[in-house]
Amino acid sequence: MEWNPTWENPLTSYVKHFDGLIGDRRTRKTFGEIVKGIIGAGSLICQQIAGQSAELSQGKKGSQRVIRLATGQSTQRSELDAEHLTKRLREVAVEQLEQAPEEEVWLIADSSDLRKPYAEVMPYLMQVRDLDEQLVPGYRTLNVIGLTPGRRGLLYHRLFSSQAPDFVSEPLEVQQALQTVSQALSRLKEHKTVTWLLDSGFDDVAVWRTIWEQQEHLVARIYHTDRTVAFQDQQGAWHQGDIAQATTQLRPLARVETTLVVKRGKQVRPKKQPVPVELAACPLRISYWSNVRRKGQGKLVTREVWLVQVRVLGVDWDPWLLLTDWPVTDAPSAVRIFIMYRQRWSVEDSFKFLKTCLGWEEVQLLDLRGIRTLVALGWVAAGFLFDLGVSFDWVEVQLLAKLGGWEPHKGRTPGKMTLQRGLARLLEMLATQAMLSSYATQQQGLPPRIAALLQGWQPPGDL
Repeated sequence: MEWNPTWENPLTSYVKHFDGLIGDRRTRKTFGEIVKGIIGAGSLICQQIAGQSAELSQGKKGSQRVIRLATGQSTQRSELDAEHLTKRLREVAVEQLEQAPEEEVWLIADSSDLRKPYAEVMPYLMQVRDLDEQLVPGYRTLNVIGLTPGRRGLLYHRLFSSQAPDFVSEPLEVQQALQTVSQALSRLKEHKTVTWLLDSGFDDVAVWRTIWEQQEHLVARIYHTDRTVAFQDQQGAWHQGDIAQATTQLRPLARVETTLVVKRGKQVRPKKQPVPVELAACPLRISYWSNVRRKGQGKLVTREVWLVQVRVLGVDWDPWLLLTDWPVTDAPSAVRIFIMYRQRWSVEDSFKFLKTCLGWEEVQLLDLRGIRTLVALGWVAAGFLFDLGVSFDWVEVQLLAKLGGWEPHKGRTPGKMTLQRGLARLLEMLATQAMLSSYATQQQGLPPRIAALLQGWQPPGDL
């Protein structure tokens, strides 16, 4: 009976999205094996990637094939650098988002640091902060994920360093991301509304200005409460002041319950649990010059927006302050803004998944192009795993979950990390099968003790 690797077909089909970037058959094979190896190894270390590939592990220099592809040495007829890979990921994501039945698309922009605390010779290292807020060597990435309730895709990714020759400024990197994504969604915006969901790192009027000029909406968390605004009091009169003063005019609108990882009362450790949340809002007017961080003359623009306060009860957190151009005048509209902002936390899940399950921060190369390409390949691998997790009704997903150690539980489906573990076990089995078959063919059988351990295993063609 011939061994049929069931998971080869879906992965091969997924990798075909990138065929247009590949110029020869050998590179196509290497590319597919690298994606498979990243998933199987859970790492961006070239040697481990090669070791998890049935094809690459049979050669003496499998890791060199990974390095040569990443650095562009073996791909003169292909376009497999980070820029082209992420452009293709963006095109695939736009196609999927266009097919969604919902009339809204939400865009989550976030920066995530790639930390290399022990690296000394990797190129163009800059200073980033670790989880303890200490400065360590590393790189910075800027990412945008587009999502609807049933679909998700990467629309932008760029790894950069303030020490690299091509770096100008972080605000310019952000502007490039905003404009690139907007241009990619130009056709989609003809029949869907687009809203950016931003954390406090994007508390920047230049960011908001660009989004509004692109005819898009935003929900942004406020960091600078001393920003000058005009706010309305309870009698409807407008006053000049700052955002901190505007909070005195917030009007309670709704109370909801959500699930968060928090520590309440006498609890020793935070845990995921339901908590009540109070929502309040008031109107604001923001004035800014249209040429902020631009050359040439501009004009003064005044925009009516709303300030939304989110207060989580029973915890010692400060209230969140959100700014949005969507009207917030009653309970349903306040709840809607809260739900939208909650969705941006899903990007944190994506980064955690990428870093822990695909070994994003393990990348080790002495070439910046190679580093960028390998991290982009990590996003390619993540895209396949995200596709697998769209529906738990898929029986293959249920089997992967069991292989990943998931135990059935009412109302709880497996996460993407569990699916990755299951798929890694499956791919590792295929790589093991290939290496054993190669050895048995070359040496006319396996060593006796290994054969005994495998209880009479035979190469697939002999079964």
